[in-house]
Amino acid sequence: MAALGTVERLTIFGHIAHMDDDADAKMILTVFSPENWKRPPGHPHIMWLNTILQDLRAFNLTLNEVVDLSQNRPLWRLMSAYGGMHS
Repeated sequence: MAALGTVERLTIFGHIAHMDDDADAKMILTVFSPENWKRPPGHPHIMWLNTILQDLRAFNLTLNEVVDLSQNRPLWRLMSAYGGMHS
């Protein structure tokens, strides 16, 4: 599988962040603290969410701010496309 670019990662993240609050995928993003997550031995140390957080540093935004921002779909599309052009 080919690696995803910044635009694709932020697009997928936006879909998850826009889900209902009781959706399992969104709860994982908003309830659990990724700083405490550990990968099993033999797996890559960098996780998808860490890559997303690295992408968001270009915008100086936190995870909670971005979850709120993703509710505005047109603005989110502009931001994710801009992030892909300037990463």
